[in-house]
Amino acid sequence: MTSLPEVGIAILGYGGMGKAHSYAYRVAPLFRALPCEPRVRVLTGRNPAALERAARAYGVPEWTTDWRAAVERPDVQIVDVCTPPGAHCAAVAAAARAGKAILCEKPLGVDVAEGREALEVARAAGVRHAISFNYRRLPALSLMQRMIADGAIGEVQLWRGRWLTDEFLDPAIPFDWRFDRAMGGTTIADLGAHLIDLARWMVGEIVEVAGQSETFVRERADPGGGPPITVSVDDASSALLRFAGGVAGSLEMARTCARRPCDMVVEVNGTRGTLMFDYTRLNELWYGDAGDDPRLYGLRRIRAEHPQHPYAPQWWPLGQGVGWGSSFVNQVCDLLERWPDGPWSPDLEDGVRVQAVCDAIERAARERRWVKVSEVEAR
Repeated sequence: MTSLPEVGIAILGYGGMGKAHSYAYRVAPLFRALPCEPRVRVLTGRNPAALERAARAYGVPEWTTDWRAAVERPDVQIVDVCTPPGAHCAAVAAAARAGKAILCEKPLGVDVAEGREALEVARAAGVRHAISFNYRRLPALSLMQRMIADGAIGEVQLWRGRWLTDEFLDPAIPFDWRFDRAMGGTTIADLGAHLIDLARWMVGEIVEVAGQSETFVRERADPGGGPPITVSVDDASSALLRFAGGVAGSLEMARTCARRPCDMVVEVNGTRGTLMFDYTRLNELWYGDAGDDPRLYGLRRIRAEHPQHPYAPQWWPLGQGVGWGSSFVNQVCDLLERWPDGPWSPDLEDGVRVQAVCDAIERAARERRWVKVSEVEAR
């Protein structure tokens, strides 16, 4: 047996995303033959006790509260940024200056200007970089994109996305970084960033937006016992989209919808058909062909598990399906399969372009007008 070269990884952040990314590195070699062996060497965070527990649970041999020291380690080649969004760009820039490849969770930063600065540092350093738009790697959504590109629904006319959760429904939830605009916790940037990425990937660039936003609980309790703290993010937002090619679109994102744990729907309508994905049935894709026999009128269910479907052959036998964690495994496999030369996709430039659309929606909601994305990019 020939041993593979090891690639050392530092994961910055030990919460839900740190856990998902740790899982992905650990199991990726089980599902795809890679040119290297990923090794998560160190985990970072601010709470020593919680960080130590997480490192043990995730099987990471070392942990530290000094994320900069982790970035500088000579046995680390990839820095995986899973901190709150407001801390992303500083970590990305530090990793790039240290000559490390970068995988960053979304959104890239708190605004497009910050994201662009981080991208320029990464470009100047000549390092590989990617952003974690992991939903591209779900078999059904990947199949959806492929069918659109192959012309299965003809010329695209409409794209729409909806993502509803009940994460912020309870007004008794105390204030934390998710309610702080300076930390990048907006609903538009959190849920909307994934939808915007899928829209760009499937249809093309978004050039103009109109939007509305609302914050229903305007103050949250101070966990430290002080006076209530003002919430500076939206609870719910929606937007109309215009794409460069003339396609029309819409978005809806909300974190106050009772009994909606993580409900995302993407639908695309074309001149010859319809495609629809419902996250609650994440191994399925619905397809309507306008050329079908009228006696079969309606949408047909495609189970995106056949060996001819994207990502399906590397997973379980036909009919067994995959879960959310599989998207992170597929992401790691796609990146490390191209180690070290690349290319990596989606990259930080995609992160900047998505951030620009998020910023444009925020401005459109604030100023109550259509906003061209170029207005935001020009700042």
